[in-house]
Order: sequence, then structure tokens, then C-alpha cells
Amino acid sequence: MGDAGLVLYDVRDHIATITLNRPERRNALNYPAYAALEAALKRASSENDVRCVIVTGADPAFCSGDDVREIMAGPKPVETQVTVRHAPTPAAMAALDCEKPMIAAVNGAAIGWGMELALYADIRIASDKASFSEMFIKRGLICDVGGFYRLPAVVGPAKAAELLFTGDVIDADEALRINLVSEVTPHETLLERANALAARIAANPPLALRYMKQGLRRAAYGDPKELGSWAIETIRALMKTEDHKEGVASFLEKREAKFSGR
Repeated sequence: MGDAGLVLYDVRDHIATITLNRPERRNALNYPAYAALEAALKRASSENDVRCVIVTGADPAFCSGDDVREIMAGPKPVETQVTVRHAPTPAAMAALDCEKPMIAAVNGAAIGWGMELALYADIRIASDKASFSEMFIKRGLICDVGGFYRLPAVVGPAKAAELLFTGDVIDADEALRINLVSEVTPHETLLERANALAARIAANPPLALRYMKQGLRRAAYGDPKELGSWAIETIRALMKTEDHKEGVASFLEKREAKFSGR
């Protein structure tokens, strides 16, 4: 598949549905896919006809995070491709800046940056096939701002620390138990349930919805820009370490990693 169609965009009845569309790679994000996602989120935020946004993935996964083969194991040193900026990454910033209520319809694995994307949504609904992991620690890295900025507010600081420090994978039932998601539904009815909720939201006054979201963001989360700048600088430094290279190699070679602290 070429770059076209990496992210699908559809608007019906004031609801924009953004679908990650690399199912053969479990919707892992390469640089073109990140750019397409950023563009779709900005489009949904700017279009007057859109009152609510659903983000999902083409089965079987929601998003399995960075495409390790293309980004972390590509021909160019990955740390040279990560730009230090005084803000979160562009796709993260587009999600955080989206002025419309956003629902993540998590239809499968939400791993690494895929879990970050789910956290950027205001509401998360999970299929009974969904799973979640902040697995950055397994690659010798730290998370993007979602794990630091949103996860503690959603599940509490101690549970957030456990998920970030271990990189454990949790299933949909555990995600519901810790309030990471607000509903678990049979896989076949996930988009139906997400659309029904989106329709109830979209029926309300658009300007009031926008300011309601702004108020929630101000009260619960604060400003992510300084945190985002620190996270990007730290990720870039960690990408030069032996532990990061071992984390990538062990993933590609399907073996247990052996970390050295260097």
C-alpha cells in the first residue's frame, strides 16, 4: 500500500470518523501515516460541519504504535529523524488541539503510541478484543505526553506508574476496571456504540461543546507544551543508547531483551 489511504476520513451526520488504515501492519505508524493522521485531526477540528470525532483502526488492531521496522530499524539513525521542538510531537499536538469532542473506538491492540492516541481522546470505548500497553520502556524509551499528561489523570498516579514502569499489556476488562475506558462492548457492535454516543454529543450546540471541552482540558490537564519539549529531548537522547538498540533488536528477532543500562 502506498501513502494514499493510510488514514481514512469520513463525515456523516456531523460525525467525522478517522480510521488508521494499515491493517497489514496492525496500523503501525510510519512517518507518512503520522503526517496523514495529523492532517485528518486538524481537518476535523477546523470543519464547521463536524461536531464530534471518532478515531478507530482498520481491524484487527487499533494502532500498534511506531512501525519498528521503518522508524526504529530503518537505514538512517532514528535519533536524527526526531526533531526537538518546544511542544509535543505534531500528531499529538493535533489531537490535543482538536476542538471537537473525540471518542476513541478501540477495536484491538492499542500499543505504545497507539495507547497514547487513545488517551488523547476525551472518551474511550473498547471492543472486547482490545488491549492496551505503554510498552515504551521495553524499547528503552519513554512515552509521549499522553502517558505523562493524561494517563495519571485517567487511572491515578500509582496505576499510571505501574503501567509505564512495567510496559504490561492489559485487556479490555482490566481497562474498564481501572477506568481507562468507559465501556466494553462486543467487537461487532463497537462502531455502532461509538456512533450512537457521538450522535448524542453532536446533537448539542457546537459552540457550547467546544467551550465545554476547553473547560475540561483546563481543569484536568493544564498545558502540555513544556512537558512535550522535555519528552522529545529525552526520547532523542534515549534513542542513542545501547538499551534502545537492544529493545528494537529483541523485538525484530522475537526474543527476550537483555538490557545493560548503557
